[in-house]
Amino acid sequence: MPKPSCVTAQTQDLFQYLAQKLMMEGVMGTVQPIRTSCMNRCNAGPVMLVEPGHTMYAGLTKEKIDRIVAEHILGGNVVSEYVINPELWDEPISPAEMKKQMGR
Repeated sequence: MPKPSCVTAQTQDLFQYLAQKLMMEGVMGTVQPIRTSCMNRCNAGPVMLVEPGHTMYAGLTKEKIDRIVAEHILGGNVVSEYVINPELWDEPISPAEMKKQMGR
């Protein structure tokens, strides 16, 4: 059975919207949006991961992207009400720690 997808007709243009927003703000040279494959957060998607900081935003809309760009990317303040539930996202781990967890 296929997984649900957070990419729908209503959300498929969000990546392009984010890229255009960053260009309009004049920060595309220092902030680089990267399209990824599935991040396995289907029920919370679409999602965006902001690094550094390892902050994942969930349930993206154009309005949320506007606020995230203005307040977090440009202003340096996490938009906490859009951050994914901590039960669905954890602190990053190193490759060495991943190997240890896998018993290697």
